Amino acid sequence: MGDPQVNFTIAVDAMGGDKAPEIIIQGLKIVAQRYPFVNFLLYGEEEKVKPLLSLPKSLEERVIFIPCQDVITAETKPSAAIRGLPNSSMRQAILAVVEGRAQGVVSAGNTGAYMALAKILLKTMPGIDRPALASLAPSSNGEVVLLDLGANVECSSENLKQFAIMGEMFARYVLHLPKPKIGLMNVGTEDIKGNAVVKEAAELIRNSSIKDKFYGFVEGDDIMRGKVDVIIMDGFTGNVVLKAGEGVMQLALQSMKEAFRSSFIASLGYFLAKPMLKKLSLRLDYRRYNGGIWLGLNGIAIKSHGGTDAYGFAHALELAIDMVSSKMTEHLRKEFSSQGSSEKVVQL
Repeated sequence: MGDPQVNFTIAVDAMGGDKAPEIIIQGLKIVAQRYPFVNFLLYGEEEKVKPLLSLPKSLEERVIFIPCQDVITAETKPSAAIRGLPNSSMRQAILAVVEGRAQGVVSAGNTGAYMALAKILLKTMPGIDRPALASLAPSSNGEVVLLDLGANVECSSENLKQFAIMGEMFARYVLHLPKPKIGLMNVGTEDIKGNAVVKEAAELIRNSSIKDKFYGFVEGDDIMRGKVDVIIMDGFTGNVVLKAGEGVMQLALQSMKEAFRSSFIASLGYFLAKPMLKKLSLRLDYRRYNGGIWLGLNGIAIKSHGGTDAYGFAHALELAIDMVSSKMTEHLRKEFSSQGSSEKVVQL
């Protein structure tokens, strides 16, 4: 965390997600009570949000509601979100960061629309070709940073090198790891393995500012072994890894519940093992890792899982707070200020 004495503001899209606006407001209340130095701008439909927004006096001045007429739904196409719906809660929340009224934005809404709006409105930071979507996952050593998770299906070796630098900086400044180890996803750990893009990316990283922290190639089963703190991959691979990991965690927890319900002796064993199982359940609870992190934009933008609950959304808000407190945008801008973007901006 950064200096808790410095007040700042987080913009929140109240209408995004499967259970909005109820869980959004519940999660916001949890976080607002925990962080007295953070203010919130809440955007949404007045008739749906206002009846739920009963706040204690201690929060009334720190949570400001701004009514919006338009809503981006799960069915809204990114192109429609960009060209139309100017008063949508998602767009207005992002604009709060663009205009300096907030230092970060969080939404659980339509992923495609959020990605497109965030990239166009906040714009990619100079020196970075493409922003990357990152997230945290459990590992034997605590947490591992994964990127890219779907923003860039195809990546060049230069993209992967830039992702590695951004991931290393996130681990260092936000997770406070003094010397994070960086791994590059491959089909094997030997130097001869992989395609030309991955091999060239490895050479670029070895000659970059983070060369001393580059572990080398890693494989899929290394993600949760704790060998490295950051794992770099293209967005196609990353999205498959993310969804598969969430499924495995849910299956593990569900299988344990079914096993302990299978017989009377198994149920008795459950009571004996309850403290250990509670600890394991907490460790594998994917809600603790909720929050996709946009790295490389001119502002903090967090994408919450659309199907999360209040606990999970609160974690996404806390992630935004940690990134603002750690001055992540400023650190990235300083690192990449001397580098020029080599890719053309696509006009949508």
